[in-house]
Amino acid sequence: MPISCNQAVRLFEDAFAQFLAREAEHILTGVSERNLCGRLAPDLEQSASRKGLTGYIADPEYNRMQRGQVKTILDSNFEVVTVCCDLILHTRGASIPNDNLIAVEMKKSDRPAAKKEADRKRLRAMTKASYDGVWSADGETHPEHVCGYILGVYLELNLPAARFDVEFYSAGERFLIGSVPVASQHRG
Repeated sequence: MPISCNQAVRLFEDAFAQFLAREAEHILTGVSERNLCGRLAPDLEQSASRKGLTGYIADPEYNRMQRGQVKTILDSNFEVVTVCCDLILHTRGASIPNDNLIAVEMKKSDRPAAKKEADRKRLRAMTKASYDGVWSADGETHPEHVCGYILGVYLELNLPAARFDVEFYSAGERFLIGSVPVASQHRG
């Protein structure tokens, strides 16, 4: 059964709320984005399980796809680009129609604008349904390039303001922007 974008958003919001409640002090120490994604991963898996989605694994810095090939996307010029997303929730290829559920990119607000824009472009590419409408006819063969994520999430941590700026992506487009406080009770 296909998973809707709204279901994926609710799943992510549930996981992110759990992550913030548990990790607020840790987040505000300025620890690396990689560490934070590793701490968010179990919350994504647990949220998926609570929503009745079995077999989903949250992998930080995951760069492989079927048969061990390196994940690639096509950029806006249709050039092949290797990709290692900060955090993904997927079935590692076990369920082709619903394999790629959520892709997360995280940056701190003091990072260069070009790096932030590269993450946003990657999420637009990863959430496209397909490239040129090309899919296998058998419904069992994986596409050559990574795409089809139901939801892309861009998280920008603004440490001085103790908040995450959040952007959601679906079907190659940004559709929702907001801010979430890390935890007001932990601000010093």
